[in-house]
Amino acid sequence: MQSKKQIARAVAAVAVACGISTARAAVLTTVPMQGSMVMPMIAYHADHGHLHVTMPSEVPQLTPLLVSHPGDQFDPADPWFDALDPSRQGLSFSRRYGFVMDANTDPLPPNTAIWLRKITASPELGFYRYSGSAPKQWQPIFGTAGTSNALHWNGMMFHPGVTAPPGTNALSATFEAYLVNTLTGAEIPGSSTGPFVLHFTNVSDGRPALDIAQRVIVFYPLSATNWVLQGTDTLPNGTWTDVTNVPVTIGGRAAVVIEPSDPRRFFRMRLAP
Repeated sequence: MQSKKQIARAVAAVAVACGISTARAAVLTTVPMQGSMVMPMIAYHADHGHLHVTMPSEVPQLTPLLVSHPGDQFDPADPWFDALDPSRQGLSFSRRYGFVMDANTDPLPPNTAIWLRKITASPELGFYRYSGSAPKQWQPIFGTAGTSNALHWNGMMFHPGVTAPPGTNALSATFEAYLVNTLTGAEIPGSSTGPFVLHFTNVSDGRPALDIAQRVIVFYPLSATNWVLQGTDTLPNGTWTDVTNVPVTIGGRAAVVIEPSDPRRFFRMRLAP
């Protein structure tokens, strides 16, 4: 007779041999990067008097948690829960792009600082300043939720969280880095890197899309086969016209579904000639 421990070991061995995952669903307390780092490297060229950027060739993929970590969820207490958890918005996300200073940069001129500015972006994209350690942070930046499209960067490695609704479309955002005079707050002319583009692919989470919209539904008895539904936009002197939408049956009654073209519309039944 085999012991319970031997049986358990045998079951685990079969699971591993068959490629079956025995891991249980987890509650994540940080936001996964969703892959290895992809680093735009920024440097200051003293001989040219402006910043320069070296772009990586790899394109990060925005991936929903439902795809990257099936069965897992985020802690409801964390600030990114509403945006990223599959039970809430379930957005695709990535933290792979990270701004970093090139080791070969020249020192910045005195009384200057680097700023990053989002020039334009696919409207689906959202950008967030992220911190996974206390105090945790998921703060909209770069124009998201009405924020400024520019921010000061201290030169330390910086990985913003980027989100989008799950899908299969390619997305992009155009940025620039430039110098600001810390005494006046003014941008230093000619100091910009010029535009550089962050590209993203996106992944669908496999869930069917819902189309939710307001509709006007007019009900009348199924027996009213010799009556015609009419509508008008104004009373009392409006022009009544036949409603041509084909009726369907809902809950045992005839129903005409109408797109609301005007805040007010009036209906009546006219006896067919």
